Amino acid sequence: MDDRYYENMERVNTGYGKPRFSRTEIRDILVAVTVLTVAFATLYRDSNSILAFFEYGCGLEGRMKYAGLIGMCLVVVVLSFLLHEFGHKFMAQRYGLWSEFRMWPLGLALTMVSSFLGFMFASPGAVMIAGNVDSARNGKISIAGPAVNIVIGAIAIAGCLLCNHSGWVVLFMMLANLNSFLALFNLLPIPPLDGSKIISWNLIVWIVAIAIAAAEVLYIWQYMPTLYWG
Repeated sequence: MDDRYYENMERVNTGYGKPRFSRTEIRDILVAVTVLTVAFATLYRDSNSILAFFEYGCGLEGRMKYAGLIGMCLVVVVLSFLLHEFGHKFMAQRYGLWSEFRMWPLGLALTMVSSFLGFMFASPGAVMIAGNVDSARNGKISIAGPAVNIVIGAIAIAGCLLCNHSGWVVLFMMLANLNSFLALFNLLPIPPLDGSKIISWNLIVWIVAIAIAAAEVLYIWQYMPTLYWG
């Protein structure tokens, strides 16, 4: 683990309540986002429906349609994984805690390898938090990440319904699937997932959050496959 984590164990964020990024954190974010984007593009490289959107819907031919795929995957990564981590980070910094994202090299390697095998084991890293924090603040920091995914998932579902029969439905479907799954997975009451910390703070909040996330996932599984563009 980065030495700066231990150096800041008892240090209050100098920019109390304000988002701050260190050079090390920015580097780790860029590496994690890049690896995740390439991994998702690798996973969907043989998806005829997605590639057809770029080829016939956007007029991209040859290798350019793969450039379009990479661009779409970048948007999906930023609007799912990255904003989830920012939810934790900004909430922690709101309380004056030291909070920075750190990539996990082994997790990034597993992410790439799994994408070549046809599935995704995405574990790019996590937000490290240091300082004095009680159960209530820890719970609020923990719910912030899944809450971001729940909101984006709901917006994406609405986007699917509004943009059905158009090319935009491809992006919204990817966002809806990924964000709803991330919310539900992270809300599981299994340490060190967010759900276990939220339960320790407020059981009602956890029940409401995981019920909404589960409803989104079930709705997508039942109705989203009927959507198409064209």
